[in-house]
Amino acid sequence: MSGPLAGVRVVVLAGMGPVPFTGMLLADMGAHVVRVTRPANRSARALGQTDGLGPQHDLANRGVDAVAVDLKDPEGVETVLRLVEAADVFMEGYRPGVAERLGLGPDVVTARNAAVVYARLTGYGQSGPLSRTAGHDINYVAQSGALHAMARQGEAPRPPVNLLGDYAGGGTMAAYGIVCALLEARTSGRGQVLDAAMLDGVAVLTAKLQGLRAAGLYSDEAGTNFLDSGAPFYDTYRCADGRYLAVGALEPDFYREFTARLGVDVTGWPDQNDRSGWPKLRELIASAVGSRTRAEWAEVYAGTDACVTPVLTFDEAAEDPHNSERQVFRRVGGVLHPTPAPRLSRTPGRDPVTPSAEPVEARDLIHSWQRQG
Repeated sequence: MSGPLAGVRVVVLAGMGPVPFTGMLLADMGAHVVRVTRPANRSARALGQTDGLGPQHDLANRGVDAVAVDLKDPEGVETVLRLVEAADVFMEGYRPGVAERLGLGPDVVTARNAAVVYARLTGYGQSGPLSRTAGHDINYVAQSGALHAMARQGEAPRPPVNLLGDYAGGGTMAAYGIVCALLEARTSGRGQVLDAAMLDGVAVLTAKLQGLRAAGLYSDEAGTNFLDSGAPFYDTYRCADGRYLAVGALEPDFYREFTARLGVDVTGWPDQNDRSGWPKLRELIASAVGSRTRAEWAEVYAGTDACVTPVLTFDEAAEDPHNSERQVFRRVGGVLHPTPAPRLSRTPGRDPVTPSAEPVEARDLIHSWQRQG
């Protein structure tokens, strides 16, 4: 194992969405992550893949070992507890009370290993009226208030796929919390229970907006602010070939650079900060951008400080010269993997690997961990 978390052992009860993503983040940084899955003749279902993905396509399992265990069998529960005895982290993503019913609640787990970090990742958290309610990314983002802000003026809110609730507010925040708890445990020698809620995580991400709102600098009317498509100089525009250009020319210097290279006479255009002129300014920018292809605009703005970028597809992003030089993406077994982030100079994360298609034997893993101490 290589990376800053080398030597850290993590046991994860298989789940969907943000739970395996947290495991991937920890594994990317060198942790030995073991995913406890259902036994089903070593099929895809045994690896916890209930979304139709084959093992090679389930990137959240890269660098992660799987052990097939029947948690409805007392012997299976005991197997997990024996893994926990040598682990640093135990993680589950069930609704509140489910892990307890399985015999793997915090009290039982910490009784076997007082130093273990017990991480719980759910949508609404372990307490509150909604704690046992079913939900998905869109529900947690809506509950946080953030989804209300994700709309053009007069249009319905649009969820940003499931990147915000599941992965930013959920999986990433959980990984952050786990590392914080591990750091504290090295001083105290004691673990603790981590209550990571996707709702809480998304709410934290709105901190800057809450300050702007309190200062009267951000309107609750979606699509009227500088960063929510309200400002015509911070938006996307359709090019002549149907592709799109992202414009982020917020600062005056950047805006001047942007308009100077549009190839049109901007004399008489509304002032950048004249909100009453924004509708007209948007029409003028759209007309100018629509006169050339995305590739032509990319050449016009290359190397400038206009804050203009072509909107790339995933495959185009992988081939982009900047991304290629930094190896932001890497193809492994024909699958496009985003590489581990952030980057550390002395203990970098592990290279992406094809997720394993076969579980390992639990008894072998337990013996290995016990020998390592």
